[in-house]
Amino acid sequence: MLLYPRRELFMQDLTTKKLTFKQYLVVASLLFGLFFGAGNLIFPLHLGQLAGANWDPAALGFLVTGVLLPLLSVFAIAVTRAEGVYDVGRPLGAVFALVFMVLIHATIGPLFGTPRTATVSFTVGVAPFVPKAAQGWALLLFSAVFFCLAFAFSYKENSILSNVGKVLNPVFLALLFLVFVVAFANPLGNPGSAPVTSAYVHSAVTNGFLEGYNTMDALAGLAFGVTVVTAVRGMGVRRPGAVSKVVAKSGVLAESAIGFIYLLLIVLGAMSLGRFKVSADGGVAFNQLVNAYAGVFGQVVLAFLLTVTCLTTAVGLVAAFAQDFHKHFPKVSYHTWLALSCLASFLTANFGLDQIIAWSTPMLMFLYPLSMVLILLSVTSPLFNRDGVVYFFVVLLTVVPAFGDMVVAFPAVVSQSSFGLWVAGVRKMMPLASMGLSWVVPALVGLVVGLLVHFFRRSQVNVHQTEVN
Repeated sequence: MLLYPRRELFMQDLTTKKLTFKQYLVVASLLFGLFFGAGNLIFPLHLGQLAGANWDPAALGFLVTGVLLPLLSVFAIAVTRAEGVYDVGRPLGAVFALVFMVLIHATIGPLFGTPRTATVSFTVGVAPFVPKAAQGWALLLFSAVFFCLAFAFSYKENSILSNVGKVLNPVFLALLFLVFVVAFANPLGNPGSAPVTSAYVHSAVTNGFLEGYNTMDALAGLAFGVTVVTAVRGMGVRRPGAVSKVVAKSGVLAESAIGFIYLLLIVLGAMSLGRFKVSADGGVAFNQLVNAYAGVFGQVVLAFLLTVTCLTTAVGLVAAFAQDFHKHFPKVSYHTWLALSCLASFLTANFGLDQIIAWSTPMLMFLYPLSMVLILLSVTSPLFNRDGVVYFFVVLLTVVPAFGDMVVAFPAVVSQSSFGLWVAGVRKMMPLASMGLSWVVPALVGLVVGLLVHFFRRSQVNVHQTEVN
């Protein structure tokens, strides 16, 4: 009887298809396309403008939350053999896992992340060609077509890999490569002598770290797990261990490419200060750069470039939303959840980019700390047998300060209310609160307490077993 599971695993190894390097690249391309969307293009560019000559320490902080953390989220899916957000939160119980899944999908999905894919591509790429008086109707029409395309590309679950990894992504990379070649062949300025904004004079690393929140990639990495796992299985890989290895290796390839592009965009942003002032956001900066090099033709290329990259991310977001919700609420079909996600995203997109960013930042200040600790706990979970008690103390001592960070980050209607001011007063007493990292020390305390309880309980079990023997 003891040999049977081993024989079963051996047989699964024989029947599991081994992927070629080219197929690994296709999966990596899928991950790249899912991760690299609207924010990934505009936020590092804007960071370069803000940091100026201090672009390198700012880039270091940005790469931690923009590259390392999303890569760890992919590893978390691989190590725990999870299939989505729910499985990552499962050690804390079914209720927490379900609530966490809903919050993550709502944030990167219909409330903020998915609508942003349409509003960024419209605001930066299309709006310059539309009179201001007609931009409301133009956004309505553009977002309707945009989410109809996202629905069509993600309608068949098994075709997502082909649509994103093989079709949309190469087009985007080719156009982005063209932008880099032109910009670095004719630099607008010297990044080493670019002016530095006050916030980045002494806190470039920390501010770069927090700017990486806006990419939402750590949250997306958890949510995309189910989409990527489904795609890998569709390529003939069946055994959970083999699927995990494919996801992990492809994740390294994808995030390495993303990190390289981030560095180029940050340097490009710093170089742009040779001709332009710091822009309101990265979208405006990209618009200025393209017009400086290629005029109206460049603007048309930019519009197409942004629409393609945003569409790839939108496809992944709406599909992941529909797959996860159908899995946990199976009475509603995948296609119905898909349609609801696209419809809700369409409605939210028409509030405009500024409103979406203003209200998404507080949610990211709350969810990112929780996601970070859950990702790190998942990656290291074999060291403590994925004991829920360790998760409990870390998350418990993370959630309270993270809530405070969220409240003070809200627009004035919340942050300047009597409740908001009270929270801000209490929060000031927390270590690292001025950096927006008030959750770090409590999380470390929770980790120490959780590990002490875990090892104490394990020693008690060992003592009991010794006495029995």
